[in-house]
Amino acid sequence: MGITENADLVGRLLDVMEHDILPLTDKGVAQGNKVFGAALLRKSDLTLVMAETNNETENPLWHGEVHLLKCFYDSPISKQETTRDMIFLSTHEPCTMCMSAIAWAGFDNFFYFFSHQDSRDSFSIPHDLKMLKEVFGLEPGGYNHDNAFWRGRGIFDIIAGLPDDQAQPLLDQANRIRARYAALSESYQQGKDANAIPLA
Repeated sequence: MGITENADLVGRLLDVMEHDILPLTDKGVAQGNKVFGAALLRKSDLTLVMAETNNETENPLWHGEVHLLKCFYDSPISKQETTRDMIFLSTHEPCTMCMSAIAWAGFDNFFYFFSHQDSRDSFSIPHDLKMLKEVFGLEPGGYNHDNAFWRGRGIFDIIAGLPDDQAQPLLDQANRIRARYAALSESYQQGKDANAIPLA
């Protein structure tokens, strides 16, 4: 089943970020975790299957995306839903581990809000880009966004292709979401020295 990249899709992804992922991330950051989160939606009607957030204070592998997959497969709903029939939403462009996990789980897509460069520059978390460079020899954005496993798309790239009358309300909502993440990032940075995350 294909995914139509239009204003309705973007609006729904932003709604899930704002109303489903962010409340979980508020709690996660208060416990010392990073600001990354993720969600699964049904391709058929864009309804939410599950949302989660980073839980690295429990396990450094529980990035937002991987923690979501752990919780999904721990739940009975994983017996009722097929990954090929779902959209994978990541608040931040997935790191190399999370991209691989998305592929191993059988998803054929992911959409992200913040880029790797945002993670480095706006959130002071440079590990994604450093991992790409040091381990894989890739420059920022140098991985294949379209490959045999999945198609990865930035939400702002879709918005850029929309007519102005459709794009502006989405940009207004996106700016509101950005402001909330900026506040959460500041909270995380102020408290990260107290957590035991190896790559804080």
